[in-house]
Order: sequence, then structure tokens, then C-alpha cells
Amino acid sequence: MNQKEIDFYKRLKEELDTTTKFPTVYLFKFIVPVSEEKVLQIKTSFAGTNAQIVTKASATGKFNSVSVKVMMPSSQSVIEKYVELSAIDGIISL
Repeated sequence: MNQKEIDFYKRLKEELDTTTKFPTVYLFKFIVPVSEEKVLQIKTSFAGTNAQIVTKASATGKFNSVSVKVMMPSSQSVIEKYVELSAIDGIISL
């Protein structure tokens, strides 16, 4: 992870700690190039968490949006999930 990413996640954690009381249901949103494999990687990452996962194809059919509502115990757990999923090629976290 480069310094820019470290700084980003540090700021995000501070913002979450300031604005959110944990544990809470957190909404993750991702965009990935159309690929069942990439969507499956996201779904697998949340396996066993009772997450509500909704996927939707873009109007152009080139991307899938993936929304995940899941109970997260802490801001650190949110950061860890973003870092874990950043390994998926082409993923954009919103």
C-alpha cells in the first residue's frame, strides 16, 4: 500500500469514528468491470455475514455495481474490508 492509500484510509477511519456509532449496518458500494468472477469475489468476501448484496448492470453493460449492507463492528473492520477488496482488479470503491 502506498502513502496516498495509507493517508486515505486514515482519513476515512477518522471520519467514520466521528460520524458513525459502531456496531452499525454499513453500506459498501463498488463498481467492477462486468465479470461474474469479480462479483463472486465480492460476495465471497462477505460470506457468513448475513450481508444483503444487490448487483446491477450499468446502462452500457460494461460495469456492474455491487451494493452490500452488512453489520460492521468497528471503523477498523470497515477499513480492513476495503483494503481486502482493493485487491480485486478494476474495482472502484464508492
